[in-house]
Amino acid sequence: MNVTRIHRSVFAASAAVVFSAVMGIAAPPASADNGTQPFGSGCSSLPADGQGSLAGMANDPVATAASNNPELSTLAAAVKAADLGDTLNNSKDITVFAPTNAAFEKIPKADLDALLADKSQLTKVLKYHVVGEKITKSDLAKGDFKTLEGSNLTTSGSGDSFTVNDSAKIVCGGIPTANATVELIDTVLMPE
Repeated sequence: MNVTRIHRSVFAASAAVVFSAVMGIAAPPASADNGTQPFGSGCSSLPADGQGSLAGMANDPVATAASNNPELSTLAAAVKAADLGDTLNNSKDITVFAPTNAAFEKIPKADLDALLADKSQLTKVLKYHVVGEKITKSDLAKGDFKTLEGSNLTTSGSGDSFTVNDSAKIVCGGIPTANATVELIDTVLMPE
């Protein structure tokens, strides 16, 4: 490789980083190689840097990553109430369909408070959001996955637009953590 090619490569990489920063787009972590890159309009709502950013989440196991992300504070509180943090953090190659705070806000307050107070039901609901395999973007096009709760959930879509169970939209998908892939969704899923 000659010097001109090296300079062009460095310039192209630098230009991409500058463009992303100027446009307010959080670049995916360079160390994450899970077969997909984060996608979706909701990714722009994540912090640009720090522990709750895409780069920060890549360094932590999934429950820890969620607890550091301001978009997932209700989910993090629910995981803590159900004592699932260690289970999620110690699992390998899982996918978490993570409801955002806005997803939890769709549930009437009385119903949400009742769910958070019922550890058994809360555990069932949270485990329904976890699949015991690492799902890639291409898997989401027409997927049928068994959850840790025991029931199946389905995904469909194309491009950057995917739906879970024909009800929840993936607003930011393909987020890598140290042990999982996270798909941020706009609706809390309920098992049958």
